[in-house]
Amino acid sequence: MNVYQSLRLSRRALGCATAMLLSLVVSTPLTWAQNVIEDVAVARGGAGRTTMTFALKDPLSAPPTVFAIATPPRLVLDFANTSNAGKAVAELSDAVVRSYNVIQAQGRTRVVLNLTKSQAYDLKVDGNKLSVSLFDAPGTSAAESSPETGRFAASSKSDGANFTLRDVDFRRGTGGEGRVIIDLSDANSGIEIKPQGKVLIVDFLRTQVPRNLERKLDVTDFGTPVQLIDTFVQGNNTRMVIEPKGLWEHSAYQTDSRLIIEVKQIIEDPNKLTQGSRPGYKGDKLSLNFQDIAVRSVLQVIGDFTGLNIIVSDTVTGNVTLRLKDVPWDQALDLVMQARSLDMRKNGNVVWIAPKEELALKEKQELEAKAQVADIEPLRTELFQLNYQKAEEVRKMLVPTNAGGGGGAGAAQGGVLSKRGTATVDTRTNVLVVQDTPSKLEEVRRLIQRIDISIKQVLIEARVVVADDNFSRQLGARFGIGAGINNNGRNVGISGTPIGDPNQANVPTTGITTGFSPSSYYWRTKPDKETGGIIGEYINSIPYNVNLPVANPAGTLAMTFLNLGNGNLVNLELSAAEAANRGKVISSPRVVTADNQKASISQGQEYKLRVSGGVGGSSSVITIRAVLGLDVTPQVTPDGKVVLDVEVSKDSIAGFQDGSPIVNTKRVSTKVIVNNGDTAVLGGVYEEQITDTTDKVPFLGDAPFLGHLFKKTNKGTIKQELLIFLTPRVLSDTTGTVR
Repeated sequence: MNVYQSLRLSRRALGCATAMLLSLVVSTPLTWAQNVIEDVAVARGGAGRTTMTFALKDPLSAPPTVFAIATPPRLVLDFANTSNAGKAVAELSDAVVRSYNVIQAQGRTRVVLNLTKSQAYDLKVDGNKLSVSLFDAPGTSAAESSPETGRFAASSKSDGANFTLRDVDFRRGTGGEGRVIIDLSDANSGIEIKPQGKVLIVDFLRTQVPRNLERKLDVTDFGTPVQLIDTFVQGNNTRMVIEPKGLWEHSAYQTDSRLIIEVKQIIEDPNKLTQGSRPGYKGDKLSLNFQDIAVRSVLQVIGDFTGLNIIVSDTVTGNVTLRLKDVPWDQALDLVMQARSLDMRKNGNVVWIAPKEELALKEKQELEAKAQVADIEPLRTELFQLNYQKAEEVRKMLVPTNAGGGGGAGAAQGGVLSKRGTATVDTRTNVLVVQDTPSKLEEVRRLIQRIDISIKQVLIEARVVVADDNFSRQLGARFGIGAGINNNGRNVGISGTPIGDPNQANVPTTGITTGFSPSSYYWRTKPDKETGGIIGEYINSIPYNVNLPVANPAGTLAMTFLNLGNGNLVNLELSAAEAANRGKVISSPRVVTADNQKASISQGQEYKLRVSGGVGGSSSVITIRAVLGLDVTPQVTPDGKVVLDVEVSKDSIAGFQDGSPIVNTKRVSTKVIVNNGDTAVLGGVYEEQITDTTDKVPFLGDAPFLGHLFKKTNKGTIKQELLIFLTPRVLSDTTGTVR
């Protein structure tokens, strides 16, 4: 009976486990992929519409999340709880949709439509099919639908709705670009972005703006290309005018209800037809279909299309056959020039096109003519007063060096002056006298303006800690943690041996701000001996939270262990007392040096030793140094950090042998990067010496058992440790104070 019951229970348990396993296998995919994209189709409709149809396994419960990207033009659809059973990548031969990518991750599927230009769109859900219609927004001209125009259009479900701008902010990017950040009330807000002349126009369709955001923002102090942001109401829409300076390009992207517009400066390249940092061709698209047409005629067509002033050399001849459809005009021009071995030179709005050999010969002749003019051009003399650089060092930079070597004649290398130019130095007044052509003198003037500038100075403090340790020691520490005290600040801690007043205790306290500097005064409470209550008082130092010092400390070390930029300060105070008068050896050399200049400081002892030998029994004197030294070369980085190339040494005399000193040497050589005002531990050297000596009475000390009465055993451990703490502080250029 018991066997039958156990078998029945086992079968029940097996059945339950199998059912649970099957339920997990069946239900697990449904938890992250309740639907499946089975097919994607594209169709070209009337009125310039392109329709993308997504066929799913089950009907859609809700439309996917949609957002648009202006540069490059893309439309992104996020299907929640959906997997992909079709193609992951597909290239399309459509005038609007170039290709699409399907990415599946974390229980959702993202479809990215790569467009040829920004488009408005409509969504339509019909059972298990989703249709996305792409079209040009009504009233959009050809210029507005160019790749320079970005459009984040609202879907049809939001037609007639009114939206609101919630916030407009401006930030400087890490690369110096200006970032305009707009918070929208709805992710489906219709947005059009287009360059117009020297400004960037952003239109928010059917969008209202609060009165506090209808304003002009002057953002010139941010140091970006953007100078002014003007936001105002225009009919039923809101318009934002962004005014950059110089050459610039923009990009825009939207995440949920936040729109970010980035404006970046362009460094002009005179040899490029169209300016910009984006790779590839960026001109407006055109179509050309010619059979055996003269090259000069094709160049004239491109000139009429672009408005450029094109000058064609008389030596450009021949015909060309080409068929180009929707090709950027700069690419079309490049193809025509490659077909006929032509090249071009651009100067402003004028393009000169000629055979490559002709242009190369022309440039060579111009360089030779300039060289001949330099040989006969009259010389001038100019005096340059140097403030921070040594005139002799600058002279070496200006004068070319002879590459012949070995005293032979050779070609001059480097330098700024011409072969006729000279430079002399007046060391008394630190004046550089240069004689050369006017053009070379102008180069010298620009060079001196760049290099004759004040450089930063750095105060470097090194704390060297050498610890000798043994078994019979007492080691204690006491420390306190202080923060920038404010109305919510507290100083919380415990106390060992009380400091000062034995009845005084450190308890949680609140900071004060009225009438006192938070970094200089603190508030604490202590028991009142007379009333038995609690009274408070102001103190001007941080109380110790842990106080466990040694008795009768022989030496004390106080140092800043960590200094954070937000005002927190950890003060660490160590005290130690050891037998045989061995304690912490503390040294703190400090040095101030200029940026990228090596500085050295040392203190200690020097021993002169006379060494006999040599011819005729002569002797010489050698010097042995036992010093604490610091050699450091700082480099201040543009972001405020300090690169330290450091060598710290700590030498000491261990004793004498045959009249000569024995020197113990400890040193650290390294390169570190430290924030201004922070402290870094460069490294430590740790040594341990174990001694085991026995003194005994001869014969008696070797006797079994009783021999311990006639001998003495001494065991000890000596530890030596070297730690270096470095704190660099950049000094102010004018006052010399610590920044």
